[in-house]
Amino acid sequence: MLESSGCKAVKEGVLEKRSDGLLQLWKKKCCILTEEGLLLIPPKPPVKLKELHFSNMKTVDCVERKGKYMYFTVVMAEGKEIDFRCPQDQGWNAEITLQMVQYKNRQAILAVKSTRQK
Repeated sequence: MLESSGCKAVKEGVLEKRSDGLLQLWKKKCCILTEEGLLLIPPKPPVKLKELHFSNMKTVDCVERKGKYMYFTVVMAEGKEIDFRCPQDQGWNAEITLQMVQYKNRQAILAVKSTRQK
């Protein structure tokens, strides 16, 4: 699936995402981090793939260590906040942040090149 779109997986594994519902339960999601964004795949069918694309992502923040978990929040451009947690030793928050910064830098370089060509 990724190869056909030209994206390569940078990191794969399981993240827990807090649901939006009243109970705000933590649900496990298989995740694939690419150079373009974060793909969330539910563990059970029906598979409804969700992509958090870096172009729609504002920041990764609210990092907190509690017990065995690292908690962090992905803030989307429209202001929506998505809470995640993972075991502390997995470093998902740092890797997502790094890939997002690299993506934004690539976009800025492309924008500068296109204005210079005009």
